[in-house]
Amino acid sequence: MNCGTVAIAVMQHQVMIIQIIQAASGHSHRRRDRWLDVHTYTPFGDHLFLASSVPQARIAASDLLAVFPFRTTTTDMIELPAQAYQEFLQLKAKHQKKQENLWRTWKAKLR
Repeated sequence: MNCGTVAIAVMQHQVMIIQIIQAASGHSHRRRDRWLDVHTYTPFGDHLFLASSVPQARIAASDLLAVFPFRTTTTDMIELPAQAYQEFLQLKAKHQKKQENLWRTWKAKLR
């Protein structure tokens, strides 16, 4: 994956927008890489995401939910196209529902 590629990933049990950055070794990430170096972004409004309070992270490649076919060179803010934003909202809602179901199941077992 090239530097600047924008994607959706799960980080700390939250669905977030991320941007792939250059690997610590100085090369672009490859499909077989287990870990990805990324910039992280939090929602700021419709289609708009700002750099999070922890702007750089390393995530497992398996945490990627979707990779978009575009790249950006900015690191402080990302504006998603309408279709990409809708995909983000759908994946976020799906993840939220999954977490709620896990919570309900766990709570029911305690009764």
